[in-house]
Amino acid sequence: MSDFPDRHRIRAALSRLTDDRQILAAAVELIAGFLTNGTDAQTGPAGADVDLQRAARCGFPEVIYGEGKPTDLIVEILRKQADAGQVGFVTRVTAEQAATIEKAFPGCVYNATARTVAAAAGRPDTSCGHVAVVSAGSCDAPVAQEALETLRWMKVPCRLIEDVGVAGPHRLLRHVPALQTMAAVVVVAGMEAALPSVVGGHVSCPVIGVPTSVGYGASLGGITALLSMLSSCASNVLTVNIDGGFRGGYTAGLIARACHDQGEF
Repeated sequence: MSDFPDRHRIRAALSRLTDDRQILAAAVELIAGFLTNGTDAQTGPAGADVDLQRAARCGFPEVIYGEGKPTDLIVEILRKQADAGQVGFVTRVTAEQAATIEKAFPGCVYNATARTVAAAAGRPDTSCGHVAVVSAGSCDAPVAQEALETLRWMKVPCRLIEDVGVAGPHRLLRHVPALQTMAAVVVVAGMEAALPSVVGGHVSCPVIGVPTSVGYGASLGGITALLSMLSSCASNVLTVNIDGGFRGGYTAGLIARACHDQGEF
């Protein structure tokens, strides 16, 4: 609609709160821009209703799940986000998809292990807490890397601690002092998935358990690990879905960004 948003009506409503012209003008443009973004979302690329208001509501832009999506659709969504000043993030991409995205966005960051693409690199926000991503074994690397890249996209200071599963319990102990400074810890493990409980017994922060589908027959594609984490006796352990590195990293990132105490590692 040509008369949307109606700035006169917005100004009239806000004038009941203040008569400062500069504040009114800034507020009108802010609200008008927000409403315009909402309208643009209705006319996004074919096959996608791009939620450009997600960042305003939830703190971060809409994340693109790449698996099964046409590559040109992913590129168009990223371009729409870029035009709105948002840094896009894509999960579960193939190497072929990533190559096309890299051509469209030369400054993007592709992690082949994590299967993620961030539209641009960003420096960590040192005003928020730190997060550690801990993996039980090297086979858990794709899921752990997905969590790590999610945190990097969120600009959360983070580090990766690999291959410290319970089969060699001494390997974890040297990292405990660092883990105790974290705002949150993401623990990625398959097989019997006992590691989150062990980590949980050493730290005072939330532990986000991410079960993986790694393991032999009785692991049932990660169901055994999932049930183990859900049944953890450590009170600070929470669990996300099987192979859900993105969800584990994102949740930990939200916790860290709400935390003003910085860890050191």
